[in-house]
Amino acid sequence: HSDSMGAQARFGHGDVQWMTAGKGISHAEMFPMLNSDTPNSTELFQIWINLPASDKFVTPYFTMFWRDTIPTVTVEAPNGKKSFIQIIAGQFEGVAAPLPPPNSWASRVESDIAIYSITMEANSEMKLSKTKAETNRILYFFNGNSITINGSTQQVGHGIQVNPTFDLEIINGSEDSEILILQASPIGEPVVKYGPFVMNTKEEIQQAYQDYQRTKFGDWSWDTNAPTHSNSKERFAIHADGSSEYEG
Repeated sequence: HSDSMGAQARFGHGDVQWMTAGKGISHAEMFPMLNSDTPNSTELFQIWINLPASDKFVTPYFTMFWRDTIPTVTVEAPNGKKSFIQIIAGQFEGVAAPLPPPNSWASRVESDIAIYSITMEANSEMKLSKTKAETNRILYFFNGNSITINGSTQQVGHGIQVNPTFDLEIINGSEDSEILILQASPIGEPVVKYGPFVMNTKEEIQQAYQDYQRTKFGDWSWDTNAPTHSNSKERFAIHADGSSEYEG
């Protein structure tokens, strides 16, 4: 990661980067080739969470949730098989995720946001309690063979929107599976988007382009548009204020 506030980071292996764009930030996310003699596979989810109009112009914010700081709940089925729920946002069975960035929609109680990264052993099962009727809840089943959701069997490679007012029972198939669960209540405001910008009106989108052309959203201090960082440290973050986190 590199951005126009001067922050930089190198992360992976279950870490989560959380950035609030606010009034504008330019950033680059690069995937350098680490291995010269073996495949350089990468699996990444980039999730966009909208901001209410009142927070659209907050100061940009960048933080890291290192994998060791993200709680994981283990659920054991009657047959002894286990599911592992990594809680990135929200809470699960009373266990809460790290605090989201300030001014994020996720920082508001009414958002009902949850982001779970779930790994299920073959033939395991788990339950997710019901929530508010207005909340959207979607499962992305991206690795495995099949899962059964409240009696309905789904094949891998699908997104499944479920009724949030029912408890959710997930029974895994004959292979280990991975599922991403996203849920949130709508902000309830108009959404107008174009290119990388998400605003509330067409006029605000036009203004965003004008602001970017005028200011570039900050000082791009890197010597290339696609910077990568030394691999002397596998994982680290240096923030705009100069403070640093070194994970080794």
